[in-house]
Amino acid sequence: MKYGINIPNFGWFGDIHLLVDIAIVVEDAGWDGFFLWDHLLVFKQEDMVTKFVDPWIALSAVACQTNKIRLGPLITPLPRRRPWKVAREAVSLDYLSNGRILLGVGIGAPPDAEFDYFGEASDTKIRAQKLDEGLDIITGLWSGKPFSYKGQHYQLEEMTFLPKPKQQPRIPIWVGGGVPNKAPFRRAAHYDGVAPVHSKWPELVTPTLLDDVLEIILSERKDLENYDVVVCGETTGNDSAIDREKIEQWTQAGATWFLEDIHGLRAEVAELRERIQAGPPEV
Repeated sequence: MKYGINIPNFGWFGDIHLLVDIAIVVEDAGWDGFFLWDHLLVFKQEDMVTKFVDPWIALSAVACQTNKIRLGPLITPLPRRRPWKVAREAVSLDYLSNGRILLGVGIGAPPDAEFDYFGEASDTKIRAQKLDEGLDIITGLWSGKPFSYKGQHYQLEEMTFLPKPKQQPRIPIWVGGGVPNKAPFRRAAHYDGVAPVHSKWPELVTPTLLDDVLEIILSERKDLENYDVVVCGETTGNDSAIDREKIEQWTQAGATWFLEDIHGLRAEVAELRERIQAGPPEV
């Protein structure tokens, strides 16, 4: 099991200096990864006074101030991004971090704040189609070979993107999705990892629900070898018996990454910092 920190890019954490400072603490405390949410907006119109940070710029700053931890957006809503721009950004961050980036992608949520407010198509089917086409484009451009594409939503003339990613055969892609939906996990089976969340967040995925997710994934691929299974939750950092019991449940269910949720629904920022400083669960 590997352990990381999962942190919003808004609210208390809508401060790029705080995010970089926390990432340094994450590495010093022995965590394996630092992952940022990717939202432009989250709340309804009357609540749009929350501060946000662009996660890609923040992750670039983090890459420059750390040496070991894996890092990446978790998740970036690919249907509201230009896939070729994401392809370029990800490769640049791959080199800047010396091969430490992981790319988390999904259809994006909530659809009103992330799409409707900007005049973007928020229909679930359209977002799913754009996600699939976007993934085809990104992986095609990362090949470093001549590539063209003609899809329903995107058309690319033949071109070659260089350099190829530092990581080979490519930057690992984690695909997110909400349980109990099935389509996101059939999609995730064809990439390098899965990051399920509950469709009624902040309700959490349970080991039983993860069993259902992995059953779908295994119906699309023969095994989970070299495949990341990412779950999120909370541990105490000071009660090894409680933490061990929780982590063992996830290990037995097939998880390979446990991401500690660090956000304002859990505690005040000072307490969250203390949890990070305490390091990964002792199991």
